[in-house]
Amino acid sequence: MEDTLEATPVPEPGRAVAPAVTAAGHTIRRPEAGDAEAVHELVSLCDTQVIGKADMTLDDVADQLNDPSFDPDADGWLVHDPSGRLVAWAWACRRGDDGAVEFDVVVHPAAPELTGRLWDTVLDRARRIAAGLGHDHAVADIAVYREDSGKRALAAARGFAHATGFIRLRADHGPSLAPPEPPPGVTVHRGTTEEARRQAHAVEQVGFARHFGFVPKDYDEWHAELDSSASTDWTQLAVARLDGEPVAMLLGTDAFAADENCGYVRRLAVAPPFRGRGLGRFMLRAAFADDVRRGRIGTCLHVDAGNVTPALDLYLSVGMRQVLAIDVWRRTL
Repeated sequence: MEDTLEATPVPEPGRAVAPAVTAAGHTIRRPEAGDAEAVHELVSLCDTQVIGKADMTLDDVADQLNDPSFDPDADGWLVHDPSGRLVAWAWACRRGDDGAVEFDVVVHPAAPELTGRLWDTVLDRARRIAAGLGHDHAVADIAVYREDSGKRALAAARGFAHATGFIRLRADHGPSLAPPEPPPGVTVHRGTTEEARRQAHAVEQVGFARHFGFVPKDYDEWHAELDSSASTDWTQLAVARLDGEPVAMLLGTDAFAADENCGYVRRLAVAPPFRGRGLGRFMLRAAFADDVRRGRIGTCLHVDAGNVTPALDLYLSVGMRQVLAIDVWRRTL
């Protein structure tokens, strides 16, 4: 099948073309919004084989297809077998304008022969994305569950190296939890106003500037990406001001609400001059109390194990525990 795929061109990036049909009867085409359910079913099947459960919701898949940085006519490929079953989903997506590209290749266990060609296809697309942004190279990242020895081997065989690991943590909550008292001089403001959202964006940009994989974004791009997501609830964005100056932010979302009835801390940042004052701990404990008030049984977040701040120690100290590890493998193309 690999030879057949190579002999039948995959639709070229940036071109809307009719689906290609291989000699073996597989159909290759671009994704559409209506494909979210089939993609979710395939990804869930593959995730369950690796980690024992589905790890993406249907909303997660829809968000990916609706991401403003993702061009479905250039960045994604679906492969169906002769019966019409989706057996592969591959994509590449730029992250910012500096040549950073994320990608993945998900192949049904019954069609492993598709894997190599699709890896070649998405890596070629990564190079094209970077070139289109004026760069002579791309930095390609793929996230791999630590348990997924097969995908790790595929990445290593193509010259990728382990770059960092992200730990998923979870705090379990009881039926009630009192909100913490704010530190002296601190007031908290919700992201229901543009002023608060702009302040949160500013704190996030300086707070994450030295973190792995961080790509600076202006306010409009940042806002558009979050606003396009089904899991975004602006009331879960909180900005802490110290004597009127924005110094910390926490962005909570509904990403883990449907499948685990948990809140999710997507971002927690403290402006560098104000670290070490307990602001991060306060914001996190306040988010826990908010999640309990919403009827959620826990709160999840991801942390880079190589974080330049002692974030992991903070999260463990408030009772969070590791539930999953996801490694990032990287190659410069």
